[in-house]
Amino acid sequence: MEPILSKQEITDLLCAIKEGRVATEVAPPVQAEKFSNAESINLFHVTNKSSHQLRIPNFDIILDAFARNYSISLTNQLQRTFTISRIDIGSTTFNDFMTTQKNSGAIGVLSLSPLKYGSLFILDQQLSFTMIEIMLGASSELDPHKPDRKLTTIELNILKSVITKGCDDLSKAMRPLINLNPSLIKVESNSRLVSITEPGSEVLVGHFKVQIGNLSGELKILFPIATLEPLRERLKDLLSIRTSKFSEWSQHMIDEILEMPTTVIAQSGNLTLSLSQILSFKKGDIIPLDYDPNAPLKVLIEDNLKFFARPGVHAGKRAISLTGVYE
Repeated sequence: MEPILSKQEITDLLCAIKEGRVATEVAPPVQAEKFSNAESINLFHVTNKSSHQLRIPNFDIILDAFARNYSISLTNQLQRTFTISRIDIGSTTFNDFMTTQKNSGAIGVLSLSPLKYGSLFILDQQLSFTMIEIMLGASSELDPHKPDRKLTTIELNILKSVITKGCDDLSKAMRPLINLNPSLIKVESNSRLVSITEPGSEVLVGHFKVQIGNLSGELKILFPIATLEPLRERLKDLLSIRTSKFSEWSQHMIDEILEMPTTVIAQSGNLTLSLSQILSFKKGDIIPLDYDPNAPLKVLIEDNLKFFARPGVHAGKRAISLTGVYE
């Protein structure tokens, strides 16, 4: 048997043919006359029919980051161990997908500001009822209850909090690409009342398995391709060296560091005493300080001298005025 080309070898071969580095025309043998009526096939066109991963590269990394964040958030919020793993990413048309969601559970309609189109956050029926029972205090030892009916308005409202939590985690996952502000517009159980794009528009659907102990369910997130198209180049560069040097992750870390609380001490003087001297202190003792009242105060940042200042009063409260910087 002849060896089968690997996926990478096939990709390299197609690229070489497209760039003209490999000849595709040869002198037809005599036996080839019987194939003269055969129809030609555009291999590049066939390949691109399922090329959502080529058009929207590295989006699986974003979805995996969302799954990790959301599993932690649900575990903390509902006090049960949630494990969320991505099963698949697929593309279809919006109408074809929605026709398969007639028996879905909760469908959250999200806005994805500042992107043009929204998104859908879909919990299947089993997962929806399981989460409702957990949020209402059901014991983990009880078997899940799955009524053969649509979710009520009250039940949909109960699920709003877990979908809103998903918006926060989606924002975190998208932060390397864009400062996204997802928000929940509404929650529906009837797929016919949901529309975020044209029926024939192409959409990308991420499928996730949600495991809660011995229970499991399915979560889907739908994005119109037109929503992700503006991010295509950023996604392509997500793992490149150029992006790693100047990525928004670095800026995010800088922003977080700048918000860290820091101890600031205005020091008038200091002295060194033995432990026996400190233990012998009593009321009325006078402790001399190595301090010149006319000298500026030392301002310490995390025990490191950084500024000089003079004491005073501002708006009726004690304050210091910086007079210099320690070099």
